[in-house]
Amino acid sequence: MTDITPGTLQRTPLHDVHVALGAKIVPFAGYEMPVQYPTGITAEHHAVRTTCGMFDVSHMGEVLVRGPDAIRFVSSVTSNDVEALAVGQIQYSTLLRADGTIVDDLLVYRFADHLMLVINASNRAKDLAHLQAHHPGFDCTITDISDRTALLAVQGPQAPAIVASLSDVALDGIKYYWFTEGHVAGVPCIISRTGYTGELGFELYVNADQAVAVWNAVMAAGPVTPAGLGCRDSLRLEAGMCLYGNELDDHTTPMEAGLHWLVKVAKREPFLGQAVLVRQKQEGTDRKLVGFVVGERAIPRHGHGVVYGGVTIGEVCSGCMSPTLGMPIGTCYLPSAAAVDGTMFEIDIRGRLLPARVVTLPFYKRAGKA
Repeated sequence: MTDITPGTLQRTPLHDVHVALGAKIVPFAGYEMPVQYPTGITAEHHAVRTTCGMFDVSHMGEVLVRGPDAIRFVSSVTSNDVEALAVGQIQYSTLLRADGTIVDDLLVYRFADHLMLVINASNRAKDLAHLQAHHPGFDCTITDISDRTALLAVQGPQAPAIVASLSDVALDGIKYYWFTEGHVAGVPCIISRTGYTGELGFELYVNADQAVAVWNAVMAAGPVTPAGLGCRDSLRLEAGMCLYGNELDDHTTPMEAGLHWLVKVAKREPFLGQAVLVRQKQEGTDRKLVGFVVGERAIPRHGHGVVYGGVTIGEVCSGCMSPTLGMPIGTCYLPSAAAVDGTMFEIDIRGRLLPARVVTLPFYKRAGKA
C-alpha cells in the first residue's frame, strides 16, 4: 500500500480528465474525486437512469488472495459462502469481526487460480490489517494491487451496447454478478456485470496507465455522460444499496442492516462472528435498517435526528431528494417492532420535526431483467 503523508490526498489516474471536463473536485476517502460536472448532479442522475453515465471509481481497493487456502481463508472472515462461487462469479459479502460487526462490505471475485476482493477506499488500511491479523494458519498470500488498478463504472440502459461495441468478447451472456476477461478498446480488462446504481451496466478493471485510453474510448462510443460521486450516492440510495459509514459501520451487524441474505450460517468453513449471527437469525435483533419517505419537501440528510415515540433514538443514515421519484427519501435504524411498512415517526430537520413513513426498500427498481 502506498505510504500517504497525513493530510495529503491521492489522485486517480483520471484526475486530469476530470479537471479538463470542469468537474468540481472534493476530498473523499483520501482521494481528490469529482463530485459533479457542469451538467449537475440531477442531470447526471437522469442520464444514468435513461441513457448512460460513466464513473471513475478508481479509488476503490483491490486485493488478490492466492494459494491453496485462498477460498477457505476468505470464507473464514466473510459472511457469504465463497466455496459456492463458480469461476467467473462474483459475490457481495461482508468482512466480519468476532462479534459479528462489519469491518467492510465487499465484492469477492473467483478466478481460476485466485480470488480478488474489492473493498472500500476509506477502509483500505483497516481491511488489510484485519486480513493480515487473521491470516496465520492459512496457506495463501494477500496482495494489495489498488494503486496499479483503475476502475470505471459504465451504467445505464445503453451501457451494455456501448461497452459491447468496444469489446472483443461477447457480453450478452454475462449474467448479473458474473465477469469475464477480455479487451475493451484494445486494453486488457476485467469486464464485470456489476454496479452501484440499480441500472444495467459494467464495471471495467484496467491497469492504471490505461485508464485514460479506456475512458476516452467509452466517451467516444457514446452517448455517455460523465458522472460524479453526487449522483452515485442518489442512485445507490434509490436502489436501496448500503454505503459504509452511513448504513454500515463498525457497530452494525449484517442482520441489523437487512443483509441477512449474505449470512450463510450453514457453510462448511467456520467464520468470524458466526455464533452471534446464528443467534440473531434465530432470535432477531433489537433494531433494523428501514427506508422512509418524508411527508414534506424537506430533505433528510445524514446525521439528522430520528424521533420515535417522542424520543430521539438515532440519526438518518442517508437521505436526499430522489431525482427519479421526486420526493424526499432516506434510511435509518428503528426498533425492530417498528420496522414495518407504514410506521410513522419524525425526522428532526434543523429543529423542525417532520413526519416520515417507513416504506419497503428499494425505493426504485429497474423494470426487466437485472
